Amino acid sequence: MNTPAAEVGIDDDLVDRLVRGQHPDLAGPLTLVANGWDNVVYRLGADLSVRLPRRRVAVDLIVNEQRWLPVLAGHVEVALPVPVRTGVPGEGYPWPWTIAPWFEGRTAADVPPSGRSGIAVPLAGFMTGLHRPAPPDAPRNPFRGVPLAARDEAVRQRLRSIPRSAELLPLWEKLAALPPWQGPALWLHGDPHPGNLLLDGEGLAAVLDFGDLTSGDPATDLAAAWLVFDEHAREVFRSGVDADEVTWERARGWALAMGTALAAHSADDPGMAAIGDHVLDQVLLA
Repeated sequence: MNTPAAEVGIDDDLVDRLVRGQHPDLAGPLTLVANGWDNVVYRLGADLSVRLPRRRVAVDLIVNEQRWLPVLAGHVEVALPVPVRTGVPGEGYPWPWTIAPWFEGRTAADVPPSGRSGIAVPLAGFMTGLHRPAPPDAPRNPFRGVPLAARDEAVRQRLRSIPRSAELLPLWEKLAALPPWQGPALWLHGDPHPGNLLLDGEGLAAVLDFGDLTSGDPATDLAAAWLVFDEHAREVFRSGVDADEVTWERARGWALAMGTALAAHSADDPGMAAIGDHVLDQVLLA
């Protein structure tokens, strides 16, 4: 799937003018790091980053991060991209934007699954700290934290384009029929794939990209057990989280749902496609 076209032009000169105009004490050299699906990210000097929505649909996501990351950072022991400063429209740019810390390291997506076992314990600790009851005004996300049955049509559609659908469809039907989460809506990261986990050596340096931040069923985040790990590290991760058997099986269902999305929609991104293949292999194991 091709990256959507930007709805506003963002270049070095614009970002420099925004920073100098609103936060002149932080002005410094800019390096384009990512021009992604929803946001453009620049490195600012040695220690900071600038994140600007490139599409209107991403504006609420960045506002959610600005509002809630300072709160959530107090509940976890892993570094989060808590805004250092926030920006407002200006210089012809129409939306809010964020200056956040720059974290050194490489993502778990750049490490083979066999090399990720060192983050099983800290990632379980992060999720245990994060998964606490969320307030009524927590962000809403129709695609995360909801009952698995709500994702049935989308998953079935994606499975039609995946070669292993004959094995995966019966498993999906079984998992989607599990009883839904009956507890309070808990805070969720919402997108726990390897590209959002930053490693420093073999440890977990930071958890990134809270654009899908929401509340609901913790099984959504526990899908990381299959998204990130192999069979051995998955058991280490499981031993560090509080999940009954039904919740753990729903997490497997969430992993299957996310894996089909990665496998079906990452033709132009071999790294994400490889994660999708890994996930589907793992959910078929257990």
